[in-house]
Amino acid sequence: MHDNSPILEAKNLCRTVAERRLLDDVSLSLLVGRPLAIVGSTGSGKSLLVRSLVMLEPIDSGEITFGGKCVRPSHVPEFRRNVFYLHQKPAIWEGTVEENLERPFELAIHRGRNYDVDRAKSLLDQIGRPTSFLTQRAEDLSGGESQITALIRALLLNPTVLLLDEPTAALDADSTLAVERLVFEWFRGQADSRSFIWISHSPEQVRRLDCEVVKMDQGRVAT
Repeated sequence: MHDNSPILEAKNLCRTVAERRLLDDVSLSLLVGRPLAIVGSTGSGKSLLVRSLVMLEPIDSGEITFGGKCVRPSHVPEFRRNVFYLHQKPAIWEGTVEENLERPFELAIHRGRNYDVDRAKSLLDQIGRPTSFLTQRAEDLSGGESQITALIRALLLNPTVLLLDEPTAALDADSTLAVERLVFEWFRGQADSRSFIWISHSPEQVRRLDCEVVKMDQGRVAT
């Protein structure tokens, strides 16, 4: 895949609930090497759009393409092997942090990928967490620590696209900067084949991300 090729696209997405148009003919192109920041007020459709991109929300019409090919229901497992969505309140399983990092590697869609504890420790170090963080229990994690766990879990699986829904919403300023650096290090490692979308409510963060900005307003991409 070449630079500036669309890697993930939404084409004319529509979603109506109770006669309210939640997504109104939304089209969006995520290009290789050119990440996007999505902004907009609460209820503007940001999260719904991103969840629709990874087919976690139904759409009434329109299509999603990945690598230029329309994503059909039969393609979803392989699609989600490459395109990861990180919720701002991620699902964390019972057990330790390390068990949470290991568990996805047990799934059939990640067959052939192996958990790398040294890389997990390196990622933790980059984000300012000690190795002992791996032994923390899920029930003892704060909201921010759950976000960090989910991000490291995703990065260990080497996705092609990250869809980040306010991934630093529960973090302090220093941890927020560390997460931003970690995502950009992942991205720059293979910027000729990767990209990401980052939903943010923070104008300062959007400036730091230095991405093309897409604004959502009442279910539409504002122009």
